[in-house]
Amino acid sequence: MRMPRGGRMFLGTCVGSLFALVLYLQTVTRPGKETQSHPPPGKSRRNPLQTLYNGDQDSDLSYAQVALRGRRELLEEACLSQTRKRRVLSPDDLRHLIVDDTHSLIYCYVPKVACTNWKRVLMVLTGDGRYSDPLAIPANEAHVAGNLRTLSEFPAAEINRRLRSYLKFVFVRDPFERLVSAYRNKFTRPYNTAFHKRYGTKIIRRHRADPRPDALEAGNDVSFQEFVQYLVDPRTQREEPLNEHWERVHSLCHPCLLHYDVVGKYETLEPDSRAVLGLAGVEGSVRFPTSGKSTRTDRDMAARFFKNISPFLQRKLFNMYRMDFLLFNYSMPRYLRTR
Repeated sequence: MRMPRGGRMFLGTCVGSLFALVLYLQTVTRPGKETQSHPPPGKSRRNPLQTLYNGDQDSDLSYAQVALRGRRELLEEACLSQTRKRRVLSPDDLRHLIVDDTHSLIYCYVPKVACTNWKRVLMVLTGDGRYSDPLAIPANEAHVAGNLRTLSEFPAAEINRRLRSYLKFVFVRDPFERLVSAYRNKFTRPYNTAFHKRYGTKIIRRHRADPRPDALEAGNDVSFQEFVQYLVDPRTQREEPLNEHWERVHSLCHPCLLHYDVVGKYETLEPDSRAVLGLAGVEGSVRFPTSGKSTRTDRDMAARFFKNISPFLQRKLFNMYRMDFLLFNYSMPRYLRTR
C-alpha cells in the first residue's frame, strides 16, 4: 500500500528536520567542555583539552599549546564577525572528516596541507597492528577510498555523538602558497595525466588564444596565469564544485559550524602535529613523519608565481579566498599588487 503523497512529504520533512537539528545542536555547543573519554574507575585524570582551554596558566602549557589556544580563539572571533547566516550541513559536507573511533579523533583533511602524512598516521592508529611506520605506507594507498572511515558514513545520531565528544582537528596553510603548491603538483608534473585531461584541456580551451591541437589534446602545459583565470571565471563554479585541491578550506571543513578543538598550521607543522598527538594520548604510539622535501612551496616561491599575474586577477583571486585568509589569521601577502 503506497503512502499518500502528503504523508511522504511530511515524513521527508521530519527526517530533514532531524538532521538539521542534530547539526544545529553541534554548532551551538562550545568545544572543550566535555571529556574525550572517561578515565578508569579509581583514577582522576584531567582531560588534555580542559588543560588547554579551560583557563590554565600559560606556564603550564608548551609554546605550541599556547599557540593552539590563541589560534582557536581567533577563529571563533572571526566566525562571529564574518558569518551571519548558518546553513545546514548535509552528509556530503562531511566527506573530508576522517574518523578514528579507537582514539576518539576527527581530522578534516585539506589537500596540500600534509594530508598524505596525516592519513598515514591515522592508518597506523586505526590499522590494528597492520602498520607501524607511517612512511612505509605508499602515498597512493593513503588516499584509497575505504582505508579510512569518514563522518559522512554514519547515521545522524552517530555523527552528532562523535562531533560532541571526539577531538576535532584541522591543519591549514597560507591560501596562496597552498594554491601554488596545488598548481605545481597537478599541472607541472608529467605523471598527473588525469588532471591534465580533466582540467588542463578545459583551461586551455577557454583561456588560451589560438591553442595548438596537441595542447588541446594533452592539456599538460597550463600556465599559472591560465589556472588563475580559470579559478576566477564565474563559469567554473557554476558548472561544478571546485576540485578539493584548490577548494577553500572553509568550504571543505566548515570551521564556523563544527568548532574544531585544534587548528594546526603547515608553517608550524611539526610542533603542532606533536601537540595534537599529545592531546590524543598517542605520542608514544606513532610519530608524525618529518618532511624531506627540498622544493616545498613557500612565500618566496609563491611570489615568483604571482609576479606576472595582473593586479586585476590578483584582486579577484584574493576576494575568492578572502574567508580563508580571515578565518585562519593570514595576512594579505606583501607581493600582491591589487591596485
